[in-house]
Amino acid sequence: MATVLMCRRLPRLSRVTAFSTTAERGSSKSKKENRDKPGAAKAGTESGATIQLLKPQDYRVLYNPAAYAKGRAGSRQHSSIGDTFTSPGTTQTFPTASSQALSAVRNALPKPKPRPSTLLEQTSLATLYEEEAEREKREMHDSKEDPRVFHKGRPEYRSLSCDSAEPAQTLPAEEGDWILQSVAGGEASPGLLPDFFLRLSRLPAERRAALLSDPSFGALCHRAVTAIGLFSTPDLIQILKACVPLAVPASHPLLKACEAEFCRRAWDMGLEQLLLVADCWRCLERSVPSYLGILFSYANLHWKELTLPQFVQLLYIIGEGRRSPADLAQKVESTILKHLDSFTLEELGAICLGLFKSLSGISEHVMRRIADRVSLQMQDMSTYALVNVLKMLRYTRMDHVPLMRELGKVIPARIPATNIQGIMHITLTYSSLHFFDEDVLAAVATSLPSKVSYCRSKDAAKVLWSFGCLDYEPPNEEEFYSSLIKQLHAKLHEFNKFPEHLLTALLGLAFVKRFPEELIDFALREEFVEKTRGSKYELNKDLFTLGKSVEIECPTYQGSHLPPQLCQEFTEMASSFAEREIYVRPEIVEATSLLESMLGGPEYVKKHMILPHTRSSDLEVRLATDGQPIPFNFKDSVAAKKLKDMGVSLTDDLMSQLIQGRAHNRSPMEVGKEARIPRQDRGAAAGALLLGAAPPAGATSQAEPQAGLWQPREVRLALQVSNRNHFCYGSRRLLGLHCLKRRQLRLLGYVVVEIPFWEWFPLLKRTRSEKLSYLHYKVFCPELLTRAG
Repeated sequence: MATVLMCRRLPRLSRVTAFSTTAERGSSKSKKENRDKPGAAKAGTESGATIQLLKPQDYRVLYNPAAYAKGRAGSRQHSSIGDTFTSPGTTQTFPTASSQALSAVRNALPKPKPRPSTLLEQTSLATLYEEEAEREKREMHDSKEDPRVFHKGRPEYRSLSCDSAEPAQTLPAEEGDWILQSVAGGEASPGLLPDFFLRLSRLPAERRAALLSDPSFGALCHRAVTAIGLFSTPDLIQILKACVPLAVPASHPLLKACEAEFCRRAWDMGLEQLLLVADCWRCLERSVPSYLGILFSYANLHWKELTLPQFVQLLYIIGEGRRSPADLAQKVESTILKHLDSFTLEELGAICLGLFKSLSGISEHVMRRIADRVSLQMQDMSTYALVNVLKMLRYTRMDHVPLMRELGKVIPARIPATNIQGIMHITLTYSSLHFFDEDVLAAVATSLPSKVSYCRSKDAAKVLWSFGCLDYEPPNEEEFYSSLIKQLHAKLHEFNKFPEHLLTALLGLAFVKRFPEELIDFALREEFVEKTRGSKYELNKDLFTLGKSVEIECPTYQGSHLPPQLCQEFTEMASSFAEREIYVRPEIVEATSLLESMLGGPEYVKKHMILPHTRSSDLEVRLATDGQPIPFNFKDSVAAKKLKDMGVSLTDDLMSQLIQGRAHNRSPMEVGKEARIPRQDRGAAAGALLLGAAPPAGATSQAEPQAGLWQPREVRLALQVSNRNHFCYGSRRLLGLHCLKRRQLRLLGYVVVEIPFWEWFPLLKRTRSEKLSYLHYKVFCPELLTRAG
């Protein structure tokens, strides 16, 4: 019976459901229940309800790249400390003090006006301005957690960090007026300036905000710049600390002058002072790569003098600077091990966050030691610190089963109170480590729709990818997916800058048979494809997988497609990769060799990618419905014969001809063809005997079938020699990409035959006859062929 495909057209969303009557045993839900551990699969049958896509949002949340930074009074240029660094080999220049008169202090640069989207309903500029106000309101409600919580655990951090909270005792506004009048009247000597800055920083918040536009405050800053070299180091630190509550913009000339002066004095300062100044720069969101370079060099030379709080604060600064000093790597690891039992749980979280943000490598041994401690004390750890540990666990690609199992007990109850970024990182950890836990995923799916308006494009994309990667559709799947697809539409303007997020989201949806057509059309347009080429990520494979999946699963799709030449280029790349990395794997090589031997030669088996966009190999075998193998791979067969120097089987007839001369003037190739016939008979007879049919009376030569054309009553088998990486950790649950591949093979008419690793790998160590017997059953399974026919 033929495979039937039903594809429902819905507003802006294709939800493809395939009903196959061939080679499928039970419903898709039953399959999941069989391959999962008891209780791991969701109950019920696949929903046939119509998916209703919600209308696009009435507002958007513009992307804010400042990571885990709380909002402060006053407008400011948003940049993280150390966001930009000089390239290797370039000269680093130290900023110098300016003696020019300062203009009125500027507020943060105005935000660019977002352009309305042309894909969905047109949004007016007035609406976008309303969205900006709504964004500020929502970000205050859902602000990211403070990465400096670990400071509360030890009093020593007070001397290492700048407290950006409101001053305990505010001064009256009149005192601020008196200071500014003194400056305007020229009565302020350089020795009074540090105290003036300190007192102004203690004014009420509304008065401090007005200072930035006051010419007298500009004059005060100018006097500080001109006298910068006269201040003692403690006075200069006091001025810099005062700039934090005053919300001085990162680009202000006063900060430029302070940076140059601190770089000049750094080697004469103590480590405590250096860390304090670095923390001030972080609070002021000013990038200071030169200063950080000096700090790291100083710390390297005085490493043995580092106290535990200084070490944690240093790693925090390294993370916020997004810079990993290579010469500190070994020292960092040894210090972590030295103090591992003395760190508070929040400090462990801060250490992991610093390593993660700076992309610092860490050995599996050190990460496992950290995970060991966390798994034993997880109940006492804040969710924020726990998420930071998970980030590093994901980064090191380390499986730690005790931690993941304990996480499955602790985290579901915390999900409702966790912010979107934390939820995203928790979910991504499970998918990255291929660890399936239905309780955690169900808790995420239940909680997320009510918070979806806080999702950045990155958050929505990673969550969709995680659920698709683990091939999990939650009980509230329609609400869950509808809300996230709606958010993708609302975030459309972000995908021009971050094209990888859109492809990540669409692939996650494709894994679970969801195809939002307008978003796919946008992603496959020529202009968007060009944007992906400028990304720092390799997105060709994702584009290829998405484009070809739409062709197979959405035959009525009317939108954009990838150009044929681009698909050909991607196919060649995938094939080249497979030749180097996949076809040479022992389990593939052994299965191919044994199948060739069993069926009669290389012309009966083809090792290739039937679907190159799914990035894994297949062993294709073709059978007649009576079980007789059909030769079709003559290209590989010829190549194999050339490798064997055109060797043929030595029959009695052939030996007679070689001794007595050629009989009837036949060519060696004609003799070779005749000598190959018994091998063909062996394969055909094997299949026929298994199915209860009579073996062929005589062997006849068969013409090569045309590529891509199905012969009458032909059964094409796609043998899947899988490995552990195709499944969720410690289970028999296929990952989303491999579910997608098998689904598409069936849609194209193939019979998927599984050769799973838990059966095949142990057999690799057994006898040849045992392996042949196993493959014989897989290929000539009577039930399989009967149902396929």
